[in-house]
Amino acid sequence: MNPITEDPLDRSRYPIDEWSLIEREFSQAEAGRTETVFAVGNGYLGLRGNHDEGRSSFADGTFINGFHETWPIRHAEEAFGFARVGQTIVNVPDAKILRLYVDDEPFVLTEADLAKYSRVLDMRDGVLRRELEWLTPSGKRVFVRSTRMTSFTDRHLAVVEYEVTVADANASILISSQILNRQDRTDEYKSRKKSDSADFDPRKAETLEDRVLQPMLRRETDGRYLLGYHTTNSGMTVVVGAGHAIETENEWEESVSLSDDLAKHVYRVKARAGVPVRLVKTIAYHSSNGVPTHELADRCDRTLDRANEQGTEVIFAEQRAWLDEYWKRSDVVIEGKPELQQAIRWNIFQLAQSTARTDGGGIAAKGVTGSGYGGHYFWDAEVYVLPFLSYTSPLVARNALRFRHNMLDAARDRASELNQYGALFPWRTINGLESSAYYAAGTAQYHIDADISYALMQYVEATGDTAFLARGAIDVLVETARMWADLGFWRSNGHDTFHIHGVTGPDEYTTVVNDNLYTNVMARANLRSAVSSCEQMRAERPEDFDRMVARLNLTEEELVEWSAAAEAMHVPFDSILGIHPQDAQFLEKELWDLESTPADKRPLLLHYHPLVIYRFQVLKQADVVLALLLQGNEFSHEEKRRNFEYYDALTTGDSTLSAVVQSIIAAEVGYSELALKYFTSALFVDLADLHRNASDGVHVASTGGVWSALVMGFGGMRDHGGKFTFDPRLPDDWSGLEFRITVHGTRVRVELRQDTMIFTIEEGDSFDFEVRGQAFHLEPELSVIVDLTHQGKHIVGTPSISDIEGTRRSDGSLITSTIPTIPIDRPDGDVVTPSW
Repeated sequence: MNPITEDPLDRSRYPIDEWSLIEREFSQAEAGRTETVFAVGNGYLGLRGNHDEGRSSFADGTFINGFHETWPIRHAEEAFGFARVGQTIVNVPDAKILRLYVDDEPFVLTEADLAKYSRVLDMRDGVLRRELEWLTPSGKRVFVRSTRMTSFTDRHLAVVEYEVTVADANASILISSQILNRQDRTDEYKSRKKSDSADFDPRKAETLEDRVLQPMLRRETDGRYLLGYHTTNSGMTVVVGAGHAIETENEWEESVSLSDDLAKHVYRVKARAGVPVRLVKTIAYHSSNGVPTHELADRCDRTLDRANEQGTEVIFAEQRAWLDEYWKRSDVVIEGKPELQQAIRWNIFQLAQSTARTDGGGIAAKGVTGSGYGGHYFWDAEVYVLPFLSYTSPLVARNALRFRHNMLDAARDRASELNQYGALFPWRTINGLESSAYYAAGTAQYHIDADISYALMQYVEATGDTAFLARGAIDVLVETARMWADLGFWRSNGHDTFHIHGVTGPDEYTTVVNDNLYTNVMARANLRSAVSSCEQMRAERPEDFDRMVARLNLTEEELVEWSAAAEAMHVPFDSILGIHPQDAQFLEKELWDLESTPADKRPLLLHYHPLVIYRFQVLKQADVVLALLLQGNEFSHEEKRRNFEYYDALTTGDSTLSAVVQSIIAAEVGYSELALKYFTSALFVDLADLHRNASDGVHVASTGGVWSALVMGFGGMRDHGGKFTFDPRLPDDWSGLEFRITVHGTRVRVELRQDTMIFTIEEGDSFDFEVRGQAFHLEPELSVIVDLTHQGKHIVGTPSISDIEGTRRSDGSLITSTIPTIPIDRPDGDVVTPSW
C-alpha cells in the first residue's frame, strides 16, 4: 500500500467534527465499512454498526470477547505437532433488532425515501445516535431517532432507545423488538451465505456450517426475554436477556412470541400526529466456559434489574463520566488539524472499545467489532496495544498480561510438543491452544514469547508494579527464557556465539529462517529481563524469590546460562551494505520489484503462492525496522538510518501493522515527510478502508500503533530499561502536539511546540526524564520548559528499490530486481506469459 498524503474521506458525507464520527448520507455500497467504524463495544461485548431494523446489512454481528466454537483442523497432509483444534468467534444472538412498520409499510433503509439522514458516533458520550426522516409511500413524514450504547461501567449491559413520530398524520405503528440467533437460524429476510473456496482471504474467519448454539433455555416474563445456549463443541454457555419499556401517550397493545432461536415483543400503536412512541430496550449478555445457563440467566436478570432501577438517564451519565476520565489520561491533541484530530480520537476511542472491559480476557485482533481473523489473539496486543495501555490505563494492561499468564500451562504443553523446555505461547489462539494451521507463518513465529515478555517488562517499568511479578507473572519470564536457551545453540568460530534457527520473524513473506534479526534481539532482551528480574526479586523480595524457585525448580546454573546466551547472541550485520540482514540468507535473494508490480496484484498474499514470495527480498511488514523501535538502544543512529532506507524500499505495507512502525522510525532518522504519510495512512486505514477489509472489523493493533506514532514518533518518547527519554520530531506544518503518559502513578502532560517542550504533572508525585541527553526532574505544581533548536534532521525523498539495485553483496555479486512471471488470460482461454 502506498502511503497517502491527504485526508481521504469525502467530507460532504463525513463532515469534520473533532469529537464525533458523522455520516450524513446512507450508502448500502459502504455498509461493510460503516458497520465496522460505527460499532459500539466495551472490550467484552460488541455490537456492529448494523442499522436497528436488522435489514440491509453487510454482516450482522454481536460478539462476546473469547466466546468461540472449536472444530477439528483437517490438514491435507498431517505431521506431528500441527495445530489440531480450530477456534472461531461466535456471532451470538442479536438483540439490537427493532423492525418498524408504518401503516403496514416496512421501513427498509435501502428502499426508503429519506428526506434526512444522520448517524453520529459520539466519542465523548460513548453512544451511537441515528436520526432520519422517512417519507412513506403514502406521503406521511416519519421521524425515527435511535440511540445505542454498550456500557463501560457494566460490561454486560447494552441499551437501545428507539423513538418514532409521525409528524403530520395519524398512523398505525408496529415495532417488533427481537432477539435472533443469526449464527444458526436463517434470517427470514436473507439467505445464509455459504463458504466459497474461490473467495480466498486468510484474514477472514472460518465459516461454521453445522449448528453451533444448542438451545438450553427460553423464558419470557412481563416483556423480559431470556435465551440460553451452549456451544456444540467448545462447551461454552451464553444467555442473552432483553427487557422493554414503552413511553407514549398513544394507545397501544403488545404481544409475545418465543421460540428457541427467536424472541419477539411486538407493540401495535395507534399513533396520533406529532405524538412520539419511545421504546427503551435494555440488553444483557453473560457468558462462561461452562457455567449452567440457568445461572447465567440469573445474572442477566440482575443486570437488567439494576438497569431498570438506575434508569437510562443515569446509565448514560455514568457512560459520559467514565469517558471523561478516559480522555483525561488518553487524549492526544494536535493543533490546527481538525480532520486529523477527528481520526486520532476515533482510533483512541477504538482502543477503549476493544480493551476497557476485557477484565482478564485477551485483546482480539478485531476487538469485538467483527469476525475477522476468527476473533483470535495474536502478538498484536503485546507489541501495539499494550504500550498505550501501560502508559494510560495500566489496570487494563495488567489484566491483559494476566490473561497471558493464565495461558502458561498450555504454553508449557505446546513447548513440550515441539520438543522444547519452558513455554511456547500459541501464535494465534482464543482458548490457549495453537490454532494456526499454517505453521510456517504461524507456529514458527517463536518471537511471540519475547513479545509477551517485552510487554510484561514495559508494564512493570511504567508502573513500578514489581508485586505483579512476585504474584506469579515472573513465571512467564522464566519459562520463556528457558525456551530460548533450549531453542538456541552455541557455535564457536574464533569466539562463541549463540544462534537461533528455524523461526519466522514478524515479516510473514519470509519464513522458517536462521538468525532472524528481530527474533534474536528480542530473545536477548527476554533472557536479560528474566535474569535481572530474578536477581531483583532475590534482593528485594527474598521470600517471593524462594517460593518462585521452588515452584519452577529454577537453578543458579540457568541464570548463568541465560546471561551468557544473551551476551553472545548473534546479531547479523553486513559491513558491505552497512545493514543488519533480516536473517542469515535474506541478502542472498534478489529484490522483488514492487514499483513494477501491477496494483491489481496487491496484496501479494492474495495473488502469489507463498513459495513465490519466499524466494525474494520483499516484506509484508516491518521486521528489522520494528526491532529498531523496540530495541532502539541496541542500534546506533547511523545503523537505524541505513536499515530503514534498505527495508523501507522492500516493504509492501500489505499488513496494517507496518505503517505505524515505519512512521516512527522514519521520523527518528529524518524522513519527516514520509513519516507523516505513513502516519496518515495508519490513521485512516479503517475509516477510509485503505486495505479493503475494514468490513471484517477494526484493525485494533493499528489503532494502538497510531498512539505510538504520535507519542513515540512525533513526540520522540522512548522507555528503554525504565529510562524515559524524549527526542521530538514535530511535523513542519503542525504547530503543536499534546499528550499524556502515566509513569509510576504520576500523570504527566507533554506539550510539544516547534521551539519548546513543556512537561507538567497533572496527578501524582515526580517524574525524571531526559530530552536530547539533558536530564530533568519534574515536581508537582511546576512545569519544565525545554527549549528546542530543531525537530531533527530532514531527509528529502523516499527510499527506493533503485537505491539498492546494482549494489554488491559481500561476496561481490550484484543485487538485481525483478517480478515473478504474471499470467495473462486471453479471450480464447489460453494463457500467455509476458517476457518482461
